[in-house]
This record gives sequence, structure tokens and C-alpha cells, in this order.
Amino acid sequence: MSRIGKKTIVIPETVKVEIKDGQFQVKGPKGSVSRILTSRVDVIISDKDIQVKRRNDSRESRSLHGLTRTLIDNMVKGVTEGFEKKLEIIGLGYKAQVQGKGLQLILGYTKPIQFDLPANVQAKVDANTKITLSSPDKEILGDIASKIRALRLPEPYKGTGIRYEGEVIIRKVGKTGTAAAA
Repeated sequence: MSRIGKKTIVIPETVKVEIKDGQFQVKGPKGSVSRILTSRVDVIISDKDIQVKRRNDSRESRSLHGLTRTLIDNMVKGVTEGFEKKLEIIGLGYKAQVQGKGLQLILGYTKPIQFDLPANVQAKVDANTKITLSSPDKEILGDIASKIRALRLPEPYKGTGIRYEGEVIIRKVGKTGTAAAA
């Protein structure tokens, strides 16, 4: 048995959980999240907890057992506490600001980039260079953060670009400037 898959998920009082037409839905104070679950595992919902059981001992069922339990646990945590990703913009003249339902990013290109955010992702910008993304859905949040980072990847010589907070960029040594005479 999967050690992670065997653990039960406690349902907080403020969270409502239901399965409709094979779609698992979780609603809470931070929003709602839904996901279509695999048919290789059974999800048993009681009054105060959720258990995930696999239907058979095939290799695929065993691998999906712990994964499904973790996905459901992330859904419950997301609608109660929410998830956050922080990005830093480093570079001369690089900045960001929130405009309506999206972000406007000035990253050294000829025109500013307008990045539209999904409905359940919120953005906050501090000091024009620190972006905080928050959402109840961990998967969408990570995807959006990686797409924003891909707009200007951190380069290894000067270290400019968009990086995750706390990310370490290994710097390369540039040219020394000494001309080798022939």
C-alpha cells in the first residue's frame, strides 16, 4: 500500500466536498476547485474525512493511488488556505503593474507585455519588481508562474530577468577583455 495514499484527508468545517458525474468538486472560503479523477481509484467521502482506495493492485493503480490522494489534499488546502508563488524581476528598467485582470510587464522589449490571468488567479505587485500570485488551485498557479518567468528567463551573465523568490542563478564568468596578441 502507498504510505501517502493510506492517509485520510480531514475535511474542515468550512469546506464542502462532492462528486458529480466523475468530477470531484471542493468549495471553501478561498474559492472552488474541481478535477476529473481517474477511474482506477475510489474516493470515499464521509462526514469529516476523505479516503482514497485503489480498485486493484495493478502497477498503474498503485502509482495513481498516492497521486490522487495528494491532488485531493491540495484541493482542500487550496480552498481553505490558498497557495502563493512569488516572482522577482531583476534588471534595469524592468517593472510590472497590475492592470485590470492581468499584468503589464516591461521587460526590455520594444513594447510592454500584457499578460492576462485566469479567473481564479490574483496578482499583487510590490515595489514594481515583486509579483505575488495567489490561487486556490496549485496546478494552475504553478503553470501561470512558469509562463510569466518564461517571458524573460534569468540570464547567466548579469542575472537579469524574472526568477522565483529565493531562486539561485548560477552566474557565468564573462570575457576578461584582454586581447591575446598573435
